[in-house]
Amino acid sequence: MPTRVCCCCSALRPRYKRLVDNIFPEDPKDGLVKADMEKLTFYAVSAPEKLDRIGSYLAERLSRDVVRHRSGYVLIAMEALDQLLMACHSQSIKPFVESFLHMVAKLLESGEPKLQVLGTNSFVKFANIEEDTPSYHRRYDFFVSRFSAMCHSCHSDPETRTEIRIAGIRGIQGVVRKTVNDELRATIWEPQHMDKIVPSLLFNMQKIEEVDSRIGPPPSPSAADKEENPAVLAENCFRELLGRATFGNMNNAVRPVFAHLDHHKLWDPNEFAVHCFKIIMYSIQAQYSHHVIQEILGHLDARKKDFPRVRAGIIQVLLEAVAIAAKGSIGPTVLEVFNTLLKHLRLSVEFEANDLQGGSVGSANLNTNAKDSDEKIVQNAIIQTIGFFGSNLPDYQRSEIMMFIMGKVPVFGTSTHTLDISQLGDLGTRRIQIMLLRSLLMVTSGYKAKTIVTALPGSFLDPLLSPSLMEDYELRQLVLEVMHNLMDRHDNRAKLRGIRIIPDVADLKIKREKICRQDTSFMKKNGQQLYRHIYLGCKEEDNVQKNYELLYTSLALITIELANEEVVIDLIRLAIALQDSAIINEDNLPMFHRCGIMALVAAYLNFVSQMIAVPAFCQHVSKVIEIRTMEAPYFLPEHIFRDKCKLPKSLEKHDKNLYFLTNKIAESLGGSGYSVERLSVPYVPQVTDEDRLSRRKSIVDTVSIQVDILPNSIPSDDVVSNTEEITFEALKKAIDTNGLEEQEKEKRRLVIEKFQKAPFEEIAAQCESKANLLHDRLAQILELTIRYLALVVAQNEEIRLASLQLVRVPEMKETRKAGDAPYLRWSKRMGALRCSEDKLLSSSQSIRDPRHHFWARPIPVCPSLRDEVSRSLCVLSGSGRPQHKA
Repeated sequence: MPTRVCCCCSALRPRYKRLVDNIFPEDPKDGLVKADMEKLTFYAVSAPEKLDRIGSYLAERLSRDVVRHRSGYVLIAMEALDQLLMACHSQSIKPFVESFLHMVAKLLESGEPKLQVLGTNSFVKFANIEEDTPSYHRRYDFFVSRFSAMCHSCHSDPETRTEIRIAGIRGIQGVVRKTVNDELRATIWEPQHMDKIVPSLLFNMQKIEEVDSRIGPPPSPSAADKEENPAVLAENCFRELLGRATFGNMNNAVRPVFAHLDHHKLWDPNEFAVHCFKIIMYSIQAQYSHHVIQEILGHLDARKKDFPRVRAGIIQVLLEAVAIAAKGSIGPTVLEVFNTLLKHLRLSVEFEANDLQGGSVGSANLNTNAKDSDEKIVQNAIIQTIGFFGSNLPDYQRSEIMMFIMGKVPVFGTSTHTLDISQLGDLGTRRIQIMLLRSLLMVTSGYKAKTIVTALPGSFLDPLLSPSLMEDYELRQLVLEVMHNLMDRHDNRAKLRGIRIIPDVADLKIKREKICRQDTSFMKKNGQQLYRHIYLGCKEEDNVQKNYELLYTSLALITIELANEEVVIDLIRLAIALQDSAIINEDNLPMFHRCGIMALVAAYLNFVSQMIAVPAFCQHVSKVIEIRTMEAPYFLPEHIFRDKCKLPKSLEKHDKNLYFLTNKIAESLGGSGYSVERLSVPYVPQVTDEDRLSRRKSIVDTVSIQVDILPNSIPSDDVVSNTEEITFEALKKAIDTNGLEEQEKEKRRLVIEKFQKAPFEEIAAQCESKANLLHDRLAQILELTIRYLALVVAQNEEIRLASLQLVRVPEMKETRKAGDAPYLRWSKRMGALRCSEDKLLSSSQSIRDPRHHFWARPIPVCPSLRDEVSRSLCVLSGSGRPQHKA
């Protein structure tokens, strides 16, 4: 009887429930009943409106089985759901999907790892199904949170923990694929989702021990590794996520990476951080690379006060990102990258200077030294980043970056630089100068310009040469190396490395081309400036061997790249002038520096004589070098720059055969067709304002200018008389005028010879320098004159106004009484003004004239002193006659 009742009840149940019940066997070990599953599938396809009821009933049974821990029936239910999903593709599948996701959520919430893995696998299958129409109400917030939590599983069993983490990563991958393909894909890129997804993937990626190099993109993982290794699977998912990122959501995907690296302190050491950003840069689309670089720069700004090693780690990550992005277009961030890096370079130097000033003795001093070395790591990382980035830019952008960096280099006495150095001090300023020039050296490395004008325009050459006159040998070395990078267009510098006497220059196989017209005009315009800096650079007291080597290389490169016949003559004149300066020694240089200059001259004349291949010239140079080798080896670079070299006590007693003689050089070159008239004119460097900018202007020069301009401004009591002691010899010299006449004739002859034989550029430069000095003095005189006349006008105007007040008082005769108050006030005022006028007139002899006294003329004054002074001011300022008002 009970069986019949049950049969009757089952017959009254809906058909979809009966079909669903039939797929479950009595013993769950037998698995899904395939024949009944085919019937259920056919029914679902034939009546798609029943799909939602089928799904609801399956979800009800699955929930009951989960609670009762019937894992076998749970597996069967999920298998049936998967088959129904794969078989049905219609709009009615939407309600069924909701039931399916509800069942997956039930499995993920269970505490059994097997069920969590089962639910994840079903969700991944569902994610691979492409739906015909988008679902506007479906959200995956729960699945993002649950899968992220599974990625951080801490199960006690390692195998189970790995299995759960793999399931979580695959679940996140399924969510990404489903939402990106969906019309509402923007929801997954919201910050609250990215803050869970990205750290979960990075947490599993930290197991990777092998970090790829910068040469190429990291290799793609194999299929077996994807399934077994959580780190490889997480990396693959991370690549896929970034590859689907677009312009609007790129930042949301990158910012959680910084948060994860900060939280886990992965900037020092930064191998994992570098690996992450390599993946990012190679996974995203190339046109979005500048977004990542901007994010790194912004994070560097946010951590600018952090530990030096942390900042160094961020900068090295930026280097890796820039190295990849520089191969393509990086958008408008070129100057922003350099500006930010230079700003942090200044901050690092400032921190270093503050630490040096605040350092103490003992353990604190050790900590200061450690932090100082850390700051140097930051500075080196910044310079390396600037150099690598700049070397990968096209030439037109690199020239702009060179100008940009050069504009940041501070020069003492000028305000043309754009870098704030107010907090650095002298030591910090020197440090920032060195750092910026090192950055410029890195950027100019490998730069090849067709003409020297393109590489060294006037707007770049002038500020570049200014540090070459500073009293710091390291700065001068960097300037010369930058010039070598820009001048050496045929890669000859490596062949010229090291100052030495080259036996045969032909063995070097120097590459050179015919000098073009642009290079010739460049030397005519800037040649004297280059010669002057080389000449003064050789005479620095703090020069070391490297300075002489670089100066020799500079002369050799000018000879190879820019020298025609005129330039060769000028370079030989420069070399002879250096030899004469070492012999005469007006600058009181040490003996080592004097011998170093002689060795430099010998090495260069040996080089240039073989380059121009004039036999007589080569013979004279070889003969002098041979004599020096036997009698004065300290005049040769192979000996003077060797340790423990014997130095002479003086150079005045040496034989003239040890020196290169101008007349013999002129004879040898004249026989080969060279114009040697200018060789007889000694080279004299032109005077420019760069001495003032580089702190070389003497205080005595400034005082003498003031004395010349203001001879009457100093009281006569304070003037020290420079009277010479009168002796018989002094009287004899004063009477004997023959010697003076001969000296005057010799001076006139030298001047005439100079204007006849010296190059026009040198004469023009000297005349221009004298004109500039005269203009400066006249400007100072004019300024002082205007100040004085303005003071005179002000004093006399007060006197005139006071007198007019008295004249306007009615009934003047009655009011001018001794006891009258207005009259007394007027008398005191006029007395004070009269005293001030007397002081004013006694302070200078220039306008002490009775006609200028106010009291010498009746009131009103015609013409007034104000009009006279105004007319004088107008004449001085060049504005013409003053305009009088009626």
